[in-house]
Amino acid sequence: MDEAEVIGRLQRIATHPAARGLKDDAAVLDGLVLTHDSIAENVHFLSTDPPASVGWKLVAVNLSDLAAKGAEAAGALLSMALGGDTAWDAEFLTGVEHACESYRLPLIGGDTIALPPRSPRVFGLTAIGRAAERVPDRAGGRAGDRLWLIGTIGDAAAGLKQLRADPRASGVLVEIYRRPVPLLADGRALAPLAHAMMDVSDGLLLDARRMAVASGCAIEIDLDHVPLSGAFVAEFGGDRAARLFAATGGDDYALLAALPPELDAATLCLPSATRIAAIGTLRDGRPQLRLTSNGAPLDLPESLGFEHSRNHDRNDSGAPVADRA
Repeated sequence: MDEAEVIGRLQRIATHPAARGLKDDAAVLDGLVLTHDSIAENVHFLSTDPPASVGWKLVAVNLSDLAAKGAEAAGALLSMALGGDTAWDAEFLTGVEHACESYRLPLIGGDTIALPPRSPRVFGLTAIGRAAERVPDRAGGRAGDRLWLIGTIGDAAAGLKQLRADPRASGVLVEIYRRPVPLLADGRALAPLAHAMMDVSDGLLLDARRMAVASGCAIEIDLDHVPLSGAFVAEFGGDRAARLFAATGGDDYALLAALPPELDAATLCLPSATRIAAIGTLRDGRPQLRLTSNGAPLDLPESLGFEHSRNHDRNDSGAPVADRA
């Protein structure tokens, strides 16, 4: 079974309203937002990544799902597989501790197991958030909405590419890949206004298509308006090929929001370092993703982002994936 087939099967089981039909990144139960992400060695992180960065990433990717729901972090449960390397495990926990301290996330429980020697490491974390008055999902987008991207894309995929070429690589892009920053404050500010919102974890194009399908609208993205960081452009440029690489790379943990057309999100009171850009529009029609550049239609790339079975079949170990995509 591939990932889509597994989720389809689970949807027949997860019938409680809190599950939101498994069409969103998180469940909403009795005023709480609940999400769970797992990460596995050589799937979501490299075996050569510093263990503290792996611990940080595990916390951060779960908090990114809370950010997309506008939730305030309330607690976490950790699932840790012990690999027999005591020093590695200790450094991993240091990364978890630093991330929890940075985002005021109390660790309140979990589970530990021991793996056979040389088994790939696998970790999981359940993040619990306090729901605001409104919790946006992927399905609320409406024809006429403008599509906004909060943050930049491509940096983590670029850092991963550098590390694959040279495991000793360092710099801004590598650091962004290893230590993503969840946009919690931005999510809380946008949640009351967004018709639909999700984080970008598997690739901008793939996640935008998921929003289109969930919302029952076509989404059109102008590739030329997709924001890239200065560090990315300095290393890879800003031409069409570079932009397609960024838009399909994944591991970004930016936010994607469908907002009313009359709202200029650039005027909102967001954290001072926030980068936000209008990148497209939701339109009537068959749920699909359309791409333009220089005002003309652009063929979609063969791969829109990272999907478990698809990328593994090609022996392509890519970026982390959303827990409920």
